[in-house]
Amino acid sequence: MHPTIERMKEIVASGDDSKIIEILAPDCRFMPPTYYKTWTGAEPTAAILGHVGQIFEDFSYRRVMGDGKDWALEFQCRIGDLDAVGVDLITLNEDGLIEIFEVVMRPYKSIGALREAMMARISTDPRFLAYRDALG
Repeated sequence: MHPTIERMKEIVASGDDSKIIEILAPDCRFMPPTYYKTWTGAEPTAAILGHVGQIFEDFSYRRVMGDGKDWALEFQCRIGDLDAVGVDLITLNEDGLIEIFEVVMRPYKSIGALREAMMARISTDPRFLAYRDALG
């Protein structure tokens, strides 16, 4: 398994954006299941994943599939009292850093709970005003 994917399995659910940013390409693109636009850049992506890591409970990766640059990591977790499953679709760049990070999840009710929890968190995180303005 690629070292970045191994590291991702160790830290992505930690909620520690200072560790998460280490595995992200500076120009990475993040596509969450709760927002229609793509977030661009390591800093906003790490901040988002940091918040998600603090919202998800009992997070674990069930299966890891892929090789080379393309990976799919199936996960399970809880959001409050709701169960969720999903897949992190990862593309690595030439340097082995995460270039594209797309998340797909189900069920719909769990995604709604994640969106509500994220909105509550980012509304009190001043970094997101600058990130939102950068999205345009």
